[in-house]
Amino acid sequence: MKGFREFILRGNVIDLAVAVVIGAAFTAIVTSLVTNIFTPLIGAIFNAKDLSTAFVVHIPLTAGTADLKFGAVLAAVINFVIIAAVVYFVFVLPVNYLLKRAFERKQAEPTATPADTPPTETELLIQIRDLLAATPSAEGDHALRSQPPA
Repeated sequence: MKGFREFILRGNVIDLAVAVVIGAAFTAIVTSLVTNIFTPLIGAIFNAKDLSTAFVVHIPLTAGTADLKFGAVLAAVINFVIIAAVVYFVFVLPVNYLLKRAFERKQAEPTATPADTPPTETELLIQIRDLLAATPSAEGDHALRSQPPA
């Protein structure tokens, strides 16, 4: 399951290719759903066979008529809205949730530093300061004080 989760959360060319193939197949399903179920239902409301024959405006021309098919545009809009909703709720929302969970899990894990790691410059300076503060000298006391001496 871990390998599958890493596959889903990784962004590369193969994942993009898989997404395109799945998107094309999914678009065919939604287009069929809209064409065969939704547009005939909405067309029936407007007493038309389907949306492609509903809301047709005929513009007379000298050589026939031009048809403006507003119903076909409406069918395309419905198709787009359904595809966008399903992609959001089936793909985007779960992936965002998984990314958020993975990020939270990564933040919760303590970051362990290996024992072989040399100290940083800041750590070395702190050690030098502490050693100097503990060593008395002829110039006076080097101890750290929160307030200046009175």
